[in-house]
Amino acid sequence: MQTVVDSNFKTQQEPFDLIILAAGLGTRMKSGKAKVLHELGGKPLIAHVCRTARQLGPRNIYVVVGHQAAEVEAAVRQCVPGDVLRLITQATQRGTGDAVSAAREALKGSRATLMILSGDVPFIRPETLQRLLELHRNSGAACSILSTRLENPTGYGRIVRDENGKFRKIVEQKDASEAEREIREINSGFYCFDPQSLFSALRRVKPANMQGEYYLTDVPAILGDSGKRIEVNFHSDARELSGVNTRVELAEFENLLRRRTIRALMLDGGVTFIDPSNAYISADAQIGRDCVIHPEVVIEGDTVLGEGCVVRSGTRITNSRLGANVTVKDHCVIVDSEIGANCSVGPFAHLRMNAWLAESSAVGNFVEIKKSKLGPRSKSMHLTYLGDAIIGEDTNIGAGTVTCNYDGKKKNQTIIEDHVRIGSDTMLVAPVTVGSRSVTGAGSVVIDDVPPDSLVAGVPAIVKKRLSETMGEKED
Repeated sequence: MQTVVDSNFKTQQEPFDLIILAAGLGTRMKSGKAKVLHELGGKPLIAHVCRTARQLGPRNIYVVVGHQAAEVEAAVRQCVPGDVLRLITQATQRGTGDAVSAAREALKGSRATLMILSGDVPFIRPETLQRLLELHRNSGAACSILSTRLENPTGYGRIVRDENGKFRKIVEQKDASEAEREIREINSGFYCFDPQSLFSALRRVKPANMQGEYYLTDVPAILGDSGKRIEVNFHSDARELSGVNTRVELAEFENLLRRRTIRALMLDGGVTFIDPSNAYISADAQIGRDCVIHPEVVIEGDTVLGEGCVVRSGTRITNSRLGANVTVKDHCVIVDSEIGANCSVGPFAHLRMNAWLAESSAVGNFVEIKKSKLGPRSKSMHLTYLGDAIIGEDTNIGAGTVTCNYDGKKKNQTIIEDHVRIGSDTMLVAPVTVGSRSVTGAGSVVIDDVPPDSLVAGVPAIVKKRLSETMGEKED
């Protein structure tokens, strides 16, 4: 019976298990970092494969780790729920066959279909894997292989067929004859197996190759020679099945992912890019209709931009949320922060560590806001540091203001209430509160709380005038 799949590709009937191979050294990357930890679109390669695996809805996801196991495990735990994740350690990296053998005990007695994925193939789609799974089940094969054709297959294992076009074996590049190296149909590294047949055949795999490794690719030929049925399912999109083996390929994948993302935003999302070839947009970012993105803009992570935003050149926005009609001027850095609708930021502003700008507020030249809130319609336009501060509505922060939040041991909070005017070069030595409708004179050092409706000035600042009293006199 054919498996029924919902819109998220989760299997509704027969359960199956899935193994992701992520233990390899990745020597061609010329790196001290495991290959699957190299980032594409701001996420490790393994994260892209894990996301696809989750969409298929397997019973268990086994991830085989080895080289830099702790780091790979941490990356996997970020994207696979603990109730389905099963980590398997390959103590010594002796090839893909040995990696799968490490899962033998965990899968002992299992009769569910077993799918095997490579952890370095980030563009594989759940639709493609679901089709492989269904074809495997419907054919009754002991092993199904996903293949494709490359104009330059160097580095990949070749699918060798007999004179009738039937599968005969997979031969790796280093072990292939000259004639076999001319074959352009390659093994993608994606399989479905009957697990009992797989582990039985793995016992017969020998390291009789140039690498001295136990190849998983030897298993299909062993099964075929034993009279088991082997299916090769050809897939025409070679790029989707391509792995990342070198930094050159990683850069090519990054460029392709970026172009796909920007093209979709322009065609489907109604976003304007002044120069699409000179912008970087995360595939996970959401950008609203009628936004305008200028050249040399970087938008990373899970950033969300509301409709009608304008982001000028040289700006980097990471894991932040912007409301509608926000203008971000040139050369700003916005990280882990939130900006309300109709705000203006920059140029040369820095927002970080949960900075929060309420609707219609403004931040200008060389202003840094860290872990602080700027209330509605409030402004800080020049040369200012606001750290660990809460600022009310309709308040103006003068040029050169600093919240002195660190006393050498801990960070302290500054509270500036509504309708306050902070004069230029004011130092606010936290913890301190400036009451509503108060004013600080230029160059003041405020070390004590300022009552509402007060004018303070001096070093240290003292109350010079009660503004409510002055207003009362004028009214009289």
